[in-house]
Amino acid sequence: MTTGTKVAVYGAYGHTGRFVVRELRRRGFVPVLSGRDTDKLKELAYETRLHARPASVDDPASLDRALAGAAAVINCAGPFATTAAPVIEAALRAGIPYVDVAAEIEANADTFAHFADRARAAGAVVVPAMAFYGGLGDLLITTAMGDWTAADEAHVAYGLSGWHPTAGTRTAGVVSRQRRDGRSVRHRNGRLEYHRDDLPTLEWPFPAPMGPRTVIGEFTMADVVTVPSHLSIPEVRTYMTVEAARDIAAPDTPAPSAADERGRSGQTFLVDALVRSGSGERRAAARGRDIYAVTAPLAVEALDRILTGRTRTTGVASAGEIFDAPDFLRALSPHIDLEVYEARP
Repeated sequence: MTTGTKVAVYGAYGHTGRFVVRELRRRGFVPVLSGRDTDKLKELAYETRLHARPASVDDPASLDRALAGAAAVINCAGPFATTAAPVIEAALRAGIPYVDVAAEIEANADTFAHFADRARAAGAVVVPAMAFYGGLGDLLITTAMGDWTAADEAHVAYGLSGWHPTAGTRTAGVVSRQRRDGRSVRHRNGRLEYHRDDLPTLEWPFPAPMGPRTVIGEFTMADVVTVPSHLSIPEVRTYMTVEAARDIAAPDTPAPSAADERGRSGQTFLVDALVRSGSGERRAAARGRDIYAVTAPLAVEALDRILTGRTRTTGVASAGEIFDAPDFLRALSPHIDLEVYEARP
């Protein structure tokens, strides 16, 4: 039982952090609010009547105080290039699991590269990218793989009705572009490849009712880190509908605004995951609403499974590696509609 279990939420006052706090409370956890902005923490603490513990990533002692007595920590504070490593270090010192919602490709790659050996040696659990980008696509690809142990290609196509980015999304994008020196990134021949090629456009055959849509090819998301971290697939490609790509590129696209009583925006999504091996093809898709809001049940379901021992490994692991992917997706049924297609021989 996890009822009454304390969970530290770093970046609790952010757009996604607030969804995570709400979902934790709905499932019986007791969130401990933390983050760098003391005023925003106080405001959220007043609203929720929850305890707040300010902490800075530049002050390890403050992070230790924030995590004291917590059973786990969920990091919702971007840019994760700045926050992930210090919060993981604090979680390792505290001996508690770490989950984050990072969509930044480089930050996730750093987590695997820098903490895999230490976390495994300590028997610790570190799950990066447990979010809409990186986590959901990895679960879908793993589900589509079924009994295959390897595939030639994996494709994740994002059909978004639009994309109103949060301030955190914009900041993370700036940090990633700086780290890449303005280059684009893709996963080819089993590795990340940085390039300055123009990104192609093509038509992606989304399942009904969306149907075919024009997408930006090699609009690369965190799936290129999570999927190949545990699956033998040398080519991993992700795509984005052009409407959403235009929204995220425009400097004047407004932030998301609540359109229902749960605080979700009116944005809808369809994520279509496809794997190919030789002439064989397998596919899984998920539909839902609000990419930021759906990150909360993804992260909290992951946390619940970690704390109740429903995991397959320790160390740094993506969602598809550490959890039973089909079962995990079924558990999200109030939040997403899942469809797994018949395999083509």
